[in-house]
Amino acid sequence: MSELDRGVWLARRDEGCRRETVVPARDRSTNHEDTPLVSTTAVFFDVDFTLIYPGPTFDGGGYRQFAERHGLTVDTAAFSAAVASASAELDRAQDDIYRPEQFIRYACHVLEQMGAAGPGLDPCAREIYDEWAACQHFSLYDDVQVTLEQLYEAGIRIGLISNTHRCLASFQSHFELEPYITAALSSSDHGYMKPHPSIFEAALKLLDATSTESVMVGDSLNDDIRGARQVGMTGVLIERSATHESKALDGVRVIQTLTQLPDVLRGL
Repeated sequence: MSELDRGVWLARRDEGCRRETVVPARDRSTNHEDTPLVSTTAVFFDVDFTLIYPGPTFDGGGYRQFAERHGLTVDTAAFSAAVASASAELDRAQDDIYRPEQFIRYACHVLEQMGAAGPGLDPCAREIYDEWAACQHFSLYDDVQVTLEQLYEAGIRIGLISNTHRCLASFQSHFELEPYITAALSSSDHGYMKPHPSIFEAALKLLDATSTESVMVGDSLNDDIRGARQVGMTGVLIERSATHESKALDGVRVIQTLTQLPDVLRGL
């Protein structure tokens, strides 16, 4: 999730993030006889709500603070309904091409549904959009580092595929994930968004991986799972909350925490 239906897309791109992020592969001379994960050679992760989650900057109170800086008044009690409404509109309106204006409009819609009106709407939405990229507003889920380390030690190459314009190199550095991740690709750099097959194919190429031996892990049934399946990858849906999205797609593998992922990989 996808990032789209949880809050506003915000991002601050720095100069070093205008191309796909590729880190030279390290020596992983693991004795694969000691690990049962050898049928999978590469695992790709979504970022937002799969590896990280936003803090109070992007809840109802955070939106009120954004609004106040731009002379707007909002009702924080309307935040959840506003996000649901804006997400539905975004799903109807978006195509597979990354366009910042779609997500700025998303932020505007949330603010409007919370009661905001006036000339401050557009600059406020743009500030929200920009701030989504700032890693200090987010926290890493507790299960991320231990899982990435386990996969890395098993000789599995790890990549990121994210519908974002956040700098993924900065993301890796901020959360100290650089030792584990070989390549990362954002939709803003690539041009197409998940679930378009092009972004998955480009990520596979960056990691020199084949689709049949690769797994995509994410929280969006459409963007991550259906998108990965289009190119022959296995999709694993992470449902950190009880959304029951998995019921909409037969045979989808579902986990509630990343620590369950190695067991899923053993069964492939």
